[in-house]
Amino acid sequence: MHQDVPTLNLKDYLTVGDAAAKLGVSRATLRNWDKAGKLKPYRHPVNGYRLYSQQELEALLQEVQTTR
Repeated sequence: MHQDVPTLNLKDYLTVGDAAAKLGVSRATLRNWDKAGKLKPYRHPVNGYRLYSQQELEALLQEVQTTR
């Protein structure tokens, strides 16, 4: 039975630390945003670490910048 599971191109994703640095927030803030539903982390297929889509982070940055 074949399941349709999206294949992650890992170069398009950032780790928690890299995503936090890009956004200028702490790792804990990113995790809180996950819980609040502001960001949707993906899981690394091998180690289970949180990964953030660079495209989604850019969209969040744009949203924040337009509301300031």
